[in-house]
Amino acid sequence: MSTATIRALLVDDEVLARLALRQALAAHPDVAVVGECGNAAEALQAIAALTPDLIFLDIRMPGMDGFKLLHQLKSDALPMVVFTTAYGQHALRAFDAGALDYILKPIDQARFDQALARVRRHWQGLQSPATATTPTGHLQRLSVRVGEHIQVIATERIDWIRADGNYVQIHADGAHYLHRETLSHLLESLNPARFLRIHRGVIVNVERIREVHPLFNGNAEIVLRDGTRLDLSRRFRAGARVVLGLP
Repeated sequence: MSTATIRALLVDDEVLARLALRQALAAHPDVAVVGECGNAAEALQAIAALTPDLIFLDIRMPGMDGFKLLHQLKSDALPMVVFTTAYGQHALRAFDAGALDYILKPIDQARFDQALARVRRHWQGLQSPATATTPTGHLQRLSVRVGEHIQVIATERIDWIRADGNYVQIHADGAHYLHRETLSHLLESLNPARFLRIHRGVIVNVERIREVHPLFNGNAEIVLRDGTRLDLSRRFRAGARVVLGLP
């Protein structure tokens, strides 16, 4: 399967470390280095200007560290991230921050190749809009990271979704998944005929709704087929009235 070139940015305060990354990338012609940065401040400017697909990111740098850099980026515009560091104790935090992999220095080529294989699989998923969306452009499938694997979820299987900061909790088939995307951004991609926002932080699949119980002050409670109970706030009652045919 052919894919577009992956545009990578190298962020490390050590010149030799960036050189080592370039040497390791020589075995991966589908990855093009579009820039190098020696600190996080430079990286923020480069990311805005170059919009790289992938960042190789050191953690300990003068001034802002790699984690703080990621917090400065908008979650809906976050590139793929592979941390490269001499310190192994930050691995769990790195994956919590949404990194695809975590490579220790000095770089081992075999381990690096393994990380790039993971990046490539993720990239191929992002580059398959024909199979991920409907003809009208609505999202048909989601790729969600579960441990070291990628779980593909058909949107029609989703029961409901709750906002969780820069993440969303996706509930489908009795399981739930944490996905790095804001609720508002995800809602833009979903079919409005199927997915309804019922609260500032909740989206529900209308096909899963079993009952609606009116409450006081214009609010209501929605009961799903599996018994899950969700609040329908007064703010979103008008939209629900149109979609669900409420009185």
